[in-house]
Amino acid sequence: MVRHSRWVAFLFLFWGGLVGQALALSVSLAGFAYSGDAASITARFPHSQRLDKSLGAGGINGLIRQVVAAQPPTAFELDTANLMELKGRDQAIAVALMLNGETVSTERFGGLSKVFIQLRAQAMFFDFKTMTVLRAYPFSVAYVDLLDHAPTEDEIAERVRTLYLGAGTTPGILNRFSEALARASLPAQVPRFLQVSQATVSDEVRKLLPAELASQPGVAETWVADMLAEAISSRTGVPILPYAKGYAIGKVMSMRVADGSVYELKLPEPDYAISVDLTRFGRFEHAKVAAGTSYIYASKVAVKVQQPLANRVYMNSEFKNGEVKTVPSSQRSVDDFPAYSDSLRGLFTKLSGVLAGGNDPWLKDAAAAPDIDKQITATKEVIQSCK
Repeated sequence: MVRHSRWVAFLFLFWGGLVGQALALSVSLAGFAYSGDAASITARFPHSQRLDKSLGAGGINGLIRQVVAAQPPTAFELDTANLMELKGRDQAIAVALMLNGETVSTERFGGLSKVFIQLRAQAMFFDFKTMTVLRAYPFSVAYVDLLDHAPTEDEIAERVRTLYLGAGTTPGILNRFSEALARASLPAQVPRFLQVSQATVSDEVRKLLPAELASQPGVAETWVADMLAEAISSRTGVPILPYAKGYAIGKVMSMRVADGSVYELKLPEPDYAISVDLTRFGRFEHAKVAAGTSYIYASKVAVKVQQPLANRVYMNSEFKNGEVKTVPSSQRSVDDFPAYSDSLRGLFTKLSGVLAGGNDPWLKDAAAAPDIDKQITATKEVIQSCK
């Protein structure tokens, strides 16, 4: 298989030095970080920044240290010393909780307000010496609430805080980061890279998205790519490179850590690329009784998995999925987006479950390709090679 020589040379030297070490591999905690252009962070992550400032000197970083201390990773030692102490070391792997997206949407329906909040992040491993991304494990958390009044800034801040800290048995983004570190691994050989490299959203679907996703170029595409990447990574346990078009320019990702330092991280070319095209959302009446009406919320996507350099295609098929939502007869207005989102997430979760080795009868009716079983087998081998 043809490979990029510059990445092979670097990764062979880097990972080769890890083989045969008597001591466990050490990874330094870079802490909390924001992705993308540093100058626009205040505009893109206002609620997370407000939370960080409200926590005092320790900020979100202090909470991260507490969480990872309570649940340390097992595949490597996590060093919580100052990141700048890595300068001059021969081996310098670091990991950050990188926030990729913060979506806060408030919609008014008659006398009710629907609040939707989502945080998208990843456990990002990178080489501090060469500033090259090594692997990433994406995850997200979301909060949906219905209020009888327009939410205040303090009420939104309270819900964002819950998304970070968790509530009861529901983990927040800090616990999700700790869970990602617990399952993460750093290979002793040259790794193969997997990435959702292309995402598109049809105009028909875009009309059904909230303004926070549809109004700015690339935001909806990043949302779809992140959702697919998270499903694949969480169900198969495979790391996946970030969706470059959403966070990087020219394969270089900007990252600002909590102390204000800005780093430019290089993204390697993926060995295997995934493209996803969200073509349709649809709502169909399923059943109607006196108590209410149930609807099927459907989504349709096209997914392609290929090896770009060899121009070899492993999967190329459309998939569809439907989820049922019941609307009480007393409810005067319906917000369709959460149900559409559940349908799409369900599609990606079911497909990823099959790629992880599950046997889901959903696949037979969901996939358009007649040879989907053969495609799934080939794609499983690709995913396993990237662990």
